[in-house]
Amino acid sequence: MTLMHESTGRADSTREPTGHGGVAWAAHGEEEPPESARERVNRRWIETLQETRVAQTGVQILFGFLLSVAFTPLFRDLDAFDRVVYTVTVVLGASATAALIAPVSIHRFLSGQRMKDDLVNTASRLMVCGMVLLALTISGTLLLILRVVVPGLLAEVLVGSVMLWFAVCWYGLPLWLRRRSGRRRGPPGTGPGRPATSGRPRS
Repeated sequence: MTLMHESTGRADSTREPTGHGGVAWAAHGEEEPPESARERVNRRWIETLQETRVAQTGVQILFGFLLSVAFTPLFRDLDAFDRVVYTVTVVLGASATAALIAPVSIHRFLSGQRMKDDLVNTASRLMVCGMVLLALTISGTLLLILRVVVPGLLAEVLVGSVMLWFAVCWYGLPLWLRRRSGRRRGPPGTGPGRPATSGRPRS
């Protein structure tokens, strides 16, 4: 009886904990199991929707401001160049709104068609396009405001500086992080912290 009890206790002590979140994997310090293709596309779609909501909020507020400018008394005092800037900016804002809301419309039309892979890829491209249009809309709005507030060439210089900062934050920084991550991972098949092994057998 004592021997049976001890063997049972040893079996229970070596049992790995299970549960949500891969507790058994975390207990040994191993990486989480790879996600399936369906889980991956669902995760990408949820991330795209969350990012789109943030961008939609910004472009809607900005577009609403642009629409209200045409009905203010100061709009009549704008010269021809400022009116051109305003017109181009409004068109860019409307285009950015269309690109950022398009994923929702496409999902509604393609729901149940088993085309989520195509939907996610298309939504990602529309998201990038909408962000570019949003950046241009912000630059046009900033130029329109600064030309009224700041005299001379200083307005154009400030707008150019702000747009350069946009380019660094929105595009330059992600590309730099991707390149640095690629260098850190090393050649394919050598994960982080795993140096490439030579063809010589271990002694």
